[in-house]
Amino acid sequence: MKLSLSRLLNSRPHSAYYQKVLRHFFASTSTRTSSSIGGPGSLYRRISPLGDPRVSVVPVLDQWVREGRTVGKEELQLIIKELKVYRRFKHALEVSQWMTDQRYIPLSTSDIVTRINLISKVHGLEQVENYFNNIPQQLKGSEIYTALLNCYANDRSVEKAEAIMQKLRDMDWARTPLSYNILMNLQYRLGNWEKLDTLMHEMEEKGIYCDSYTFTIRLSAYAAASDSEGIDKIVTRMESSTRIVLDCNVYAIAADGYLKVGLLDKALAMLDKLEGLIPTSTRRNVAFGFLLRLYAEIGKKDKLYRIWNLYKKKERIYNKGFISMMISLLKFNDIEGAEKIFKEWESRGLSYDFRIPNFLIDAYCRNGLLGKAEALLDRGIAKGGNPSVNTWYYLAGGYIEDVQIPKAVEALKKAVLVCPPNWKPSKDTLSACLKYLERRGDVEQIEEFVRMLKVEDIFSTGVHNRLLSFIKDG
Repeated sequence: MKLSLSRLLNSRPHSAYYQKVLRHFFASTSTRTSSSIGGPGSLYRRISPLGDPRVSVVPVLDQWVREGRTVGKEELQLIIKELKVYRRFKHALEVSQWMTDQRYIPLSTSDIVTRINLISKVHGLEQVENYFNNIPQQLKGSEIYTALLNCYANDRSVEKAEAIMQKLRDMDWARTPLSYNILMNLQYRLGNWEKLDTLMHEMEEKGIYCDSYTFTIRLSAYAAASDSEGIDKIVTRMESSTRIVLDCNVYAIAADGYLKVGLLDKALAMLDKLEGLIPTSTRRNVAFGFLLRLYAEIGKKDKLYRIWNLYKKKERIYNKGFISMMISLLKFNDIEGAEKIFKEWESRGLSYDFRIPNFLIDAYCRNGLLGKAEALLDRGIAKGGNPSVNTWYYLAGGYIEDVQIPKAVEALKKAVLVCPPNWKPSKDTLSACLKYLERRGDVEQIEEFVRMLKVEDIFSTGVHNRLLSFIKDG
C-alpha cells in the first residue's frame, strides 16, 4: 500500500524533467493569455466551460458565426494556444480544423506544426503520418520534419525518428540544437546513454552549440547512472559557458545525482546554488518544491522548515506547494507536522484537491489510524471534494491490515469505479479481497466483482476466465 506515496517520495527531479525538457520548442511564444481573449462575451468565454473532451466545441464555433459575429485567425490561434496550456488537446485540434475547414483560413508553418502535435496527442502516430503525407511538398520544410521527429520520439519509434533525423541532415536542416535535443531526449529515455556523447560530438564537429537543454539531458543521464565525475564535468561546463543561463533544474538534477552516490557535501552545495537562483528565477515555485523534497531526501528537517518559511514569505503558495511540503514531512513519518500543513492548506480556501488529504489518508492507513482516515474522507466529501482512486485504494489497504476485509472489498470496488485507464491494484490487495469472497461462498457476489474488474480492464480475459472457473470449481 506504500506504492503510490513511495513513488512520490523517491521521485527524482531528472526523471520528471526529461518529460518537460522539449515542451518549449512547440509552445506559444505569445505573452497573451486568457485575460486577453476571454473577456465577457468572447468566443473563448463560451468555449472555456466545455471541459469534457467528449463534448465537441464545433457547435459553439458554428453558433458564434450564425449570430453574425466575426472571428479572425489571430484570435483562433490564441484560443488554440490557451486550450493547449490546459491540456485540452482535442478541443484545440477541433478549433484548428474548424479554422481551415469552415473559415478557409490557410495554415502557416507554425499552424501546421501545431496541428501535427495535436493530432499526435489526440489520435496517435498513424493519423500524424497520414496528415504529414498530405501536406504539399513545398511546405515541408525543416520545422515540419522536426515536428514529425518529435512525434516519433514521443512514441519511442527509434528507427523512424533516426530516419527523419537523417533526412534533416541530408537536407542540411539539422543546423540548430533542436533536432539533436529531441533525438538525445529519446535516447536518454530509452537508456541508450552512450549515444548521447556521439550526438553531442556530432554537434560540436558541425559547429552547432550545445544549449542548456542539450547539457541538461546529458546531466540527467549522468545522474541516473550515478556517475559523479560526469555530473562534475557537465555542471562545470555549464557554469563556465557564457551562452548558458543556469536554472533550478540543473542544480536539482546534480544534487539528486550526488545524493545517489552518497556525496552529501556536494549535494548540499548544489542546493545552496539552487537557492541562490530563486530571486531571479521565473519558476520560483518549482525551485522551492525541489528544495523541499531534496532536503527531506537528505534528512535535514531544520533546513526543510527554513525553506518552507522562506517560501511562505516570498511566494503565494498553491496546492502543489502544500503537496511538496506534506510529502517532505511524511518522508520523516511526521504525521503531526503534515497535519499542521494540511490545516494551513484548508485555511487558505483553495480548490479542494483530494490529492492533499490523500497523503494523510495513506499515512493514517499505514499506521493503523483508520478512524482518522475515515474522518478525513468524510470531511473532504463534505467540503465538495471528490475522492480519487488512491483514496479508496489506501483505505482498502488499511482495512486489510486491520483485518476488516468486508470494508476493504467495498473500498476496492469504489477504487475500481473511479480508476483511470491502465490502473491496477496490487496482487496482494486483490488476492485478499477475492479470498474473502471465496471463503464466504457467495458465488454471485464474487462473479459480479470479477466482472467489474474485467469491465475496467483490471486484468486480461484469460485471467478473468481462470478466476471464474476457480470460483465455480472450488
